[in-house]
Amino acid sequence: MRRRYRIRALRKSRELVAVADRTSEIAPDATLAFVTLRNEHIRLPYFLKYYREMGIDHFLIVDNDSDDGSGDYLEGQPDVSLWRTEGGYKASRYGMDWLNYLLGKYGHDHWCLTVDPDELFVYPFCDTRPLPALTDWLDSCSIRSFGAMLLDMYPKGPIEAHPYQSGQDPLEIASWFDAGNYTYKMNWKMRNLWIRGGPRMRAFFSKMPHRAPALNKTPLVRWHRNYTYATSTHMLLPRGLNLTYEEWGGEKASGMLLHTKFLNTFAAKVEEELARGQHYAASHEYRAYAAEEGSRKDLWCKWSEKYINWRQLEILGLMSKGNWA
Repeated sequence: MRRRYRIRALRKSRELVAVADRTSEIAPDATLAFVTLRNEHIRLPYFLKYYREMGIDHFLIVDNDSDDGSGDYLEGQPDVSLWRTEGGYKASRYGMDWLNYLLGKYGHDHWCLTVDPDELFVYPFCDTRPLPALTDWLDSCSIRSFGAMLLDMYPKGPIEAHPYQSGQDPLEIASWFDAGNYTYKMNWKMRNLWIRGGPRMRAFFSKMPHRAPALNKTPLVRWHRNYTYATSTHMLLPRGLNLTYEEWGGEKASGMLLHTKFLNTFAAKVEEELARGQHYAASHEYRAYAAEEGSRKDLWCKWSEKYINWRQLEILGLMSKGNWA
């Protein structure tokens, strides 16, 4: 399976056209971010600022035929290497064939963070320690991968009622989350945990919770050219990289991906993706959003928690610092 995915990635690399190749500037100890996006111009200024301040040295980004100026903006960023493709998102295994190729070519022996433009990575002590401090500790413990649960963030009130401005911290608007309502199931074949729950399950998939989006991810990996993502960033090969949890009791250090999908840009994104039909399982997730008039939804409820910081998430049991002191 791993061989097959690597061959697919090599074949799909023919669809990538280099727009701004600055990979020669990547230092041997650089921490890298890998991203696939389409029409995310409004999010990009804050996204890049957030990860630069965290300690990302270079961004390797695939622009999937954006027409909102995303490509022009990224081309002008000195720490971004940019590729453009008109290839099908679905046919590339939802962008992972493109990213697996770039990870294999440029990510070897680097710590690589693979995220979407609406995901903000947080980890223990992220308010006082930059990302290289985390990766140094992981290296010292011979840990190759670091897990993070996707935490859906949302505003109080209808999603469409809170205008988002470019450059703004999306957490100023989408500042609430579900502290509970999560389930997990072991995937014995791949040795990862499937996690579901949160506001998307209760608001859009209450009648079919087994089809709610997966929330388990392994975004941070000390990459080797022989590795490959198998299903988005939900699981990797070799399978040992998916063991980001403690099997025999106790806790391993883990992080969170604060998922800021639910801004007032949500309605336009749902409409666009339904028209394109490029998402998983015939876009069933976006069809569920449309059926429930997602942009008019108020996801807030009396059990919602207002986000403060990573320590709050640890107290609630959603992430852990493990034995990193």
